[in-house]
Amino acid sequence: MALTLPAGLTPSEVAFLCEMELVTVIPRQRLEGLDLLGGPITPLQPPYRATLPLWLALLLKRQRRANILPPPWLSVPALTHILSLEQESPVFSPPPPLPPNSHTGPPFVPAATADASAQGLPYHWLELGEMLLDAAADDILEGDNVRRLMRDLREVRMAKMREGVKVLEGGREVRVVGVGGMEVAEGRAFIGGVVDGLRKIGASKELSRKEREAEERENGLGGADDDEDDDMEL
Repeated sequence: MALTLPAGLTPSEVAFLCEMELVTVIPRQRLEGLDLLGGPITPLQPPYRATLPLWLALLLKRQRRANILPPPWLSVPALTHILSLEQESPVFSPPPPLPPNSHTGPPFVPAATADASAQGLPYHWLELGEMLLDAAADDILEGDNVRRLMRDLREVRMAKMREGVKVLEGGREVRVVGVGGMEVAEGRAFIGGVVDGLRKIGASKELSRKEREAEERENGLGGADDDEDDDMEL
C-alpha cells in the first residue's frame, strides 16, 4: 500500500537540500581531491581557502580538519540591519541581489560563501544559520549574539506569515518575495489549511448561488433577465 505524502517539501527535506549549499573553508591539513556528483573537489592545501558543499564542510569541521568561514550575512552588523528592516516594514526584507550576468535565481545562486552578499537573507538562511551555529559556533564571531538575532528574525518573519494568513482570509494576495525555504515548509501547514478553507467557502457560496438562481427560475422570477440576456447575445 502506497504512503500518502504531504504536498511540498517537509522541513527535514529542505534541510537536506540546504546541505548542497557551497561554503568557504580553510583546511587545517592537506586533503586529496574528490570526484563528487556535483563536480570535482580540488585538493585542499592549508592555509588556502576552498569552496565545498555544506555537508562536506560540516564533516571536516567535526573531524577538526577544517574551519568554516561564515557568510557575511551571518554576522551581528548584517543581521542587526536586516532585523531593523523587518521591524520597520510590513513586507519581508528583499533577498540578496543576484550576481552580475546571472541567469538563475535563488536557491540556485551561491549565497553562503565568504564572498556572498551581506545585504539580505538568502533562500536557506534559517536552516543554514542553525547548522553553522550548531557545528561551527567557534568560527562565528559573537556567536551568542548571532544566535539571538537569528531567533528574533525568525519570530518577526513568522509573525508576518501569520498576518499574511489574515490577508488571505480577506480575499487579497500575499507578497512572499524574500521568504526562505524553511519558512515556506513550516508555514505550509497552516497556510494550506486557510487556502483549503477559503476554497470550500467559495465552493459553498457558488453552490448556494446556483440553487438560488434555479429556485428563482422555477418561480418565474428570473425569466425577464434571461430574455434580456438572450437579446444582448443576439
